[in-house]
This record gives sequence, C-alpha cells and structure tokens, in this order.
Amino acid sequence: MKEKKEIFIIAFALFSLFFGAGNLILPPYLGFKSGELWWLVTLGFSLSAVLIPILGILAYARIQGTMYDFGSKVSSIFSVIYCFIIYAIAIILPTPRTASVTHEIGIAPLIGTSPLSTSIIYFTLVFFFVMNRSKIMGFIGKWLTPGILIILALIIGNSFFSIPVDFGNNSYPNPLVDGILEGYQTFDAIGAIVAGGVIIVSVNLRFKDAGFEQKKAIIGKAGWIAGLGLLFVYTGLIFTGASFQTAFEETIKRSSLLRGISSISLGEAGDILLSLLVSLACFTTAVGIVVGTADYFQSRWPKSKFIYSFTALVSCILGVLMGQFDVTKIINVAIPVLIIAYPVTIVLILLNIVPSKLNSAFIFKVVVYTTILFTIPDFLNSVGWGKSFSSFTSWIPFSNLSIGWLIPAFLSFVISN
Repeated sequence: MKEKKEIFIIAFALFSLFFGAGNLILPPYLGFKSGELWWLVTLGFSLSAVLIPILGILAYARIQGTMYDFGSKVSSIFSVIYCFIIYAIAIILPTPRTASVTHEIGIAPLIGTSPLSTSIIYFTLVFFFVMNRSKIMGFIGKWLTPGILIILALIIGNSFFSIPVDFGNNSYPNPLVDGILEGYQTFDAIGAIVAGGVIIVSVNLRFKDAGFEQKKAIIGKAGWIAGLGLLFVYTGLIFTGASFQTAFEETIKRSSLLRGISSISLGEAGDILLSLLVSLACFTTAVGIVVGTADYFQSRWPKSKFIYSFTALVSCILGVLMGQFDVTKIINVAIPVLIIAYPVTIVLILLNIVPSKLNSAFIFKVVVYTTILFTIPDFLNSVGWGKSFSSFTSWIPFSNLSIGWLIPAFLSFVISN
C-alpha cells in the first residue's frame, strides 16, 4: 500500500516536471488553429509530447544512470558534448520561458509589475527549492500537482458548458505533422532526460533498500501514470481551443487565447485561477530542470562540495536574464534549436528502449550520426537558408515537413542490424 502511494506521488511529481509553460499555452492554440481537425493535431502532439517523453522515462528506468549514459555507446566525447548542449538548451530556453509565461499570463495582468521584478522573485524561489531538493518530490507530488489538476479540470470542464461547440476550418497544411512539430516546443523529450535524472535520484532516496528490478518497476509505473495524465489534459486543452475558434480573432496570441478561454469559462475568478495555474505549472518545471542540471554536474564532479550550488545559482541567474524576453520571441528562437536537437534526443531514447541485441555501440553510432546528418537540411530550412540547397535535399522524404531525418534514421537502424 505504501509503495502504491509513493508511485502516485512520484507520478504526480513527474507530471508537474513535464507540465510547464509550453504544455499550457501550446495545446489550446493548436486546437484553435486546427478546428474540425483537432483530433489529428492531438494525435501528432501526443506522439512527440507524450509518447516519446514517457519512453524516455522508461529508458531511464532501464539504465538507471544519468543523461551521459543515454549517448555513451556512441562515444564518451559525443555523450559529453550532447549533455552540455541539452543542459544549455534547457537552461537558456525552457527555464526562462517559464518565468516569461508566469509574468505575461499570471502576474502582469493582476499586479502590473515589471518582467525583471517577476524574474528575480521567481528564480529566488526556484533556487530555494533546488537547494532543498530532498523534499521536492514529496512537496510537488502531494500538494502542487493536485492543485494544477484541479484548476485544469475546472477550465476544461467549464469550457464545455460555457460556449456551444462550433468547430471552424483547419488552417494547418499538415495537421498531423504540425502537431508533432508543435510538440517539440514543449521540450518534453528533452525534459524526460533532464527530469528523469531527478526521478532516479529521488527513487534512490525514497527506496534505498529496493533492488534494481523493483526500482525499474516503480519508475515505469509512475511514468505511465504521468503519461496518461498528460494525454487527458492535452486532449482536453486542444478540444477546448477548437471549441472556442469562433470566439476570438484569428490573429490572437497563444497567451491571450488561454486567458480568454479562462475568463469565459470561469468568469471573474478565471484570472485568479489562471494566474495560480500558470505560476504552479511553470514553477515546478523550472525547479525540475535546474535540479536535473545541478545533479548532472554534481555527478561529473562528485568530490566537489560546491558544484551543485554553483550550477543552480548560474542557472537561476541565466533564467533572470533570459526571462525578460517575450514568450513569442523565446518560442521563435527555440524552433531552429529544437529542429536539430529533438530528433537526436528521440533516437537516443528509442535506442535505449529496444532490446540489447538491437542497440550495440555500432548501431548507436550509425543511427545517431545518420540522424544528425539528415537534420542539417531541416535546420537550414528553419533559419531560411534551405532554398540554396533545395536541389540536393528535395529527394529526401518528408524534408519539406521538417522531418527529413525520419526515414534515413529508420533505414540506418534496419541496415545496421
């Protein structure tokens, strides 16, 4: 009985570590733009923002190591470089975005304070929680996540009765693929291998006497519970956005759409509840990312007494500096970065999931380097340089959809086996 309770606490904490700024503002906008085809973008979004991240947690359950172990079969140099890039991305983009979203949606409409003031207070609290990491999983799992789920249920539930369901036309050229690519913006696959390390440490602290297989089962069960929670919430938010398509102007911003839906659904209390929801969701994600980053650097320099605190402090300072930018700007900057980083992360997760006989060091090298090679054209397209190379890249399947790496990666896996 105690173990089941602990599994749910870990699952709730894992849900909160995943469910941050992008997870809150992206799904309603997807539904709003997709209209009658909301179910198709939901499928695509769920593949990249639910299935892959949960597989990442299952991979962690299997290796029970650090992010370094995800790519160590490629080479130690590759793994070190990959870890540095991923943690740099996590600290420079999604972590500050949590502060930016909190300010733009949760704080400024109620108080009218400056972005700098919000960021300083926000990351001071983040630093405090990070420095008390032994209590994080219990506090987040027992208190913060239930609060997030209750407010989400109120917004989604009330929206069904607040406005007649009137789906408009879809404005996405490829709803399924657009859903997949929008799922990149949640950073959840990256979040899985950052937050997964936090879960491993927490499970080891809470189940000191448990064996490898027992810990593996605990992490796996918690991962699937968190994944189902994410799936239900995303489906509800996308459906809600689609339902409100005719209630707002087509050019509305993501954050404004979420606030508008909340106001219509919950009336005068909507602004307060939304501010609380945004603050809780963003805060738990920021704490998870900073803890994961600090844990990793502590694992690289285990004898250092200060590396954990130093990494946490630097991460929070960078969060304050980057948190001054508008949410839309951060999202736009993130797109080219994610186009090249996300496919490699997906491939590493999948390779760590398949049976051992199918993921030798040779297979890792072939598949990962093939993926990197074929993400380059997608990256060039995302920054506007793709036309110069179109004659060379037009033959790559799905390159026009920014997933030109998919078929080459799969073929390299099949051939290398």
